[in-house]
Amino acid sequence: MVKRTLYFMFFLFASIVYSQEIPPIEIFTPQDYGAEDQNWAITQSENNFIYVANNLGLLEYNGATWQLYKSPNNDILRSVRSAGNKVYSGGYMDFGYWMKDQYGKLIYQSLSTNREFKIKEDEQFWGIIDIDGFVLFQSFETIYIYDITNDNFKLIHSDDRINKIFKVNESIYFQKANIGLFKIVNGKEQLISSVLELKDNEIINIYAVDDGLLLQTKENGIYKYNEQLVKKWDTSANKILSEVSVYSAKRLSDGSFILGTISNGIIHLSSSGDVIARIDQSFGLSNNTVLSIEEDSYGNVWLGLDNGINVLNLSSPFEVYVDKQGILGTIYCSAKNNGYLYLGTNQGLFYKRFDADSKFKFIPSTEGQVWVLTVVDGILLCGHDSGTFTVGNDNTADFLSFEKGTWTIKPISSDMLLQGTYKGLSILEKKNGSWKYRNKIDGFNISSRYVELSNNNDILVSHEYKGVYRILTDSNYRQVSSYEKLNVSQGAKSGLLKYNGNVFYIYEDGFYKYDIGTQGFQKDSLLSAAFPEQDYLSGKLVIDSHKNRLWGFTKDRVILIEPGELSSLPDISSIPISSEIRKSKPGYENILHITKDEYLIGSTEGYVIINLDKLKEEPKEIVLNGIEYSSRHDNFTQLSLSEASQPIELNYKRNSLKFSYSITDFDKMSLSEYQYRLKGIYDNWSKWSTNSSVVFENLPHGEYQLEVRGRTSGVITKNRIEYSFIIQKPWYLKPLAIMAYIVLVLMLISLIQVLNKRHYKRQKQKLIENKERELELEQLESQKQIIQFKNENLQMDIENKNRELGTATMNLVKRNELLNDIKVELTKAKTIDDTKNVIRLINRNLNNTSDWKLFEEAFNNVDKDFMRRVKSLHPAITPNDLRLCAYLRLNLSSKEIAPLLNISHKSVEVKRYRLRKKMGLDHEQSLTDYILEL
Repeated sequence: MVKRTLYFMFFLFASIVYSQEIPPIEIFTPQDYGAEDQNWAITQSENNFIYVANNLGLLEYNGATWQLYKSPNNDILRSVRSAGNKVYSGGYMDFGYWMKDQYGKLIYQSLSTNREFKIKEDEQFWGIIDIDGFVLFQSFETIYIYDITNDNFKLIHSDDRINKIFKVNESIYFQKANIGLFKIVNGKEQLISSVLELKDNEIINIYAVDDGLLLQTKENGIYKYNEQLVKKWDTSANKILSEVSVYSAKRLSDGSFILGTISNGIIHLSSSGDVIARIDQSFGLSNNTVLSIEEDSYGNVWLGLDNGINVLNLSSPFEVYVDKQGILGTIYCSAKNNGYLYLGTNQGLFYKRFDADSKFKFIPSTEGQVWVLTVVDGILLCGHDSGTFTVGNDNTADFLSFEKGTWTIKPISSDMLLQGTYKGLSILEKKNGSWKYRNKIDGFNISSRYVELSNNNDILVSHEYKGVYRILTDSNYRQVSSYEKLNVSQGAKSGLLKYNGNVFYIYEDGFYKYDIGTQGFQKDSLLSAAFPEQDYLSGKLVIDSHKNRLWGFTKDRVILIEPGELSSLPDISSIPISSEIRKSKPGYENILHITKDEYLIGSTEGYVIINLDKLKEEPKEIVLNGIEYSSRHDNFTQLSLSEASQPIELNYKRNSLKFSYSITDFDKMSLSEYQYRLKGIYDNWSKWSTNSSVVFENLPHGEYQLEVRGRTSGVITKNRIEYSFIIQKPWYLKPLAIMAYIVLVLMLISLIQVLNKRHYKRQKQKLIENKERELELEQLESQKQIIQFKNENLQMDIENKNRELGTATMNLVKRNELLNDIKVELTKAKTIDDTKNVIRLINRNLNNTSDWKLFEEAFNNVDKDFMRRVKSLHPAITPNDLRLCAYLRLNLSSKEIAPLLNISHKSVEVKRYRLRKKMGLDHEQSLTDYILEL
């Protein structure tokens, strides 16, 4: 209870919010324009660029970017004035002019150096005026009159301070402190009034009126001068003007006045002197001290502040109210009733009278989220997070329904209303002239933000994340008979609304119309085209009963749908105001008709008022500000902006170009966008973009034409930028190089042919040599095979010889053994005489040397050099010893050798012993091994 009481007291005292709708204000901080805080003078050039005298130098603004040109001596600039194609400026001990060079950059030329006069020490120039071929530079001590044609000066000196210089119609006035008001006639000063009011009051500006002059003073308001008579101008603003200190002032093209003050912002006076508005930091200015004022060609008022630059869009069709204190919060809905304007926000319900100076007040008991405001028979119903309120004529709120969360309220009949709530549907009924809560419709408990009646007892409910439901109730709207989900896709930030007897459903896929016959939704291609998917923001639709209009909202526009006057098709138009500028909460957009063609759009910071009658489609001009080129690793270099009869040609290495352009649109509520195409490589237009420059990197050689166009508030610029250029072919692609390539190719072909012939000749020779080598190798291989075959045959012969030798040896052994056996047997005969002849014959055979010769021949065939090696090594060996060596060479044992020598085994051993001695073998050395190793 204590918390609720404190909350109520906070709103009672804190939420009485002063309401003043003001024109949009574009704010530029020192960080935005890249210079210091103080801005002493502002002017506009012929091409609509803005120039500002800043502490750091001269600022240039082309509608897209700021450029700072520092003064030659890095001094403060106090004054600036555009005249013709020059921008004149004055500062500390110097004045001169700036002109653009061929690259679009400003170059400064001093007018005070090398003259017959000399600038005084610490002299500063605070005012510049141009008139009839002359430019006047004013310091506190001197007025320098510059003749542009003859390039010479006339000087008006003063011992008294010259406060300011003024141009009124085609006359020049200035004030000397403590003396009076002067006029320059034929290049000389002329005192026109020295009354006390003009001596004691510093004059800030002078305006012409039908019957004289109006003199704006610094501290004492405005005086009227007429034929030496000076008196206070009788206006309702006198009291206010007496309380402020005016530092700068300007009469606007509509006859009204803007006064810039010290510490109190600006005061806007009508032509008759009545206060139209007072705007200071609490209403949107970035600083309360206004050093300079200038009206541009579009009706915007530029303010040079003590800290920053502001642009007041006085001619804008928009007015804004910004809730600086955050008391109101985000506006979700609005309504007007009984001369009051009501705003439903996330912090409660607020109201004020339509009077411009009235204040918003909080309605007690409504703290919290307000979802909907509906006026029924002159009674305001408020759908709230806590339930439903009725708001009486005394602006007090009474609970009508305690059912939580009233999303929407729709009429069923003159005495019955349908509510969509957090938990379904409920009914309000009118009894005895008052609305009462009757019942909840049982059987449907889904949150019902969007509710429409398609027919009696036939209700459509849209839920963003669940889809669209068709609900049938009993005749008294107390019970749901049935409900079904319709076959249409659901989507975030979708919407449902009944307009001109038709129910429409909208989500990012398009605009759908409900068909009662098929009980389904059909896509409306005409209305869907007004809400393209890429631009879709919200399905929230608002009916304007004032002119039977339907409002919709996309990312970049506000859509206006009206019944067609000459056909059944609706008329669709749009207002190019983006969601970033509207600042409405997506899905909860709201718009309210106020008066005539004025509409209020709620936002997260307050609200915006649109005057449809002031909306103008005036195409602006797009300007090319700079061209730069570079190679891959170099910095950008400027190109001339001067028009040439032929396209400029660039070296193939300098094939990266940057183009900068702008539209001089200074309206905060409009958006400048650009589109380009580069014919020769990109023939289609690019997407719209807010970037005011484009870079083409590494362009191939060829001819190109850049085209750039822009749009502001959806209106295409009245001109296009067209710039043609050529990227030269690289030297290696030029005709001479190509001819050289052809010659080189021909020479190369010839060389290749010669080399090929040589190569093929070498290859042929090499093949022949290889073939010959192969043949030789084949012959060698054949010879090798033949030799191998011969060797094999010889080996076979040797083996055969060995076999023969072995056979012969064995035959000899066996024959001798046989003969010995026979001899033994014969010796056993009884009569020797009978056997002597046989024995003699046998002996002859045993001692027959022919067997040895046959053996020796066979042995030499097998081992030719053995006998010779033995004889050469041991000359003392006898033939019998050679015979024993041969048998030992055959690895025969003593037992096997004995029959061959026809001696006993023991005799063989004796022979072996004697042979060892002849050969000189050691006792340990084997005779057989020695002979085998020879």
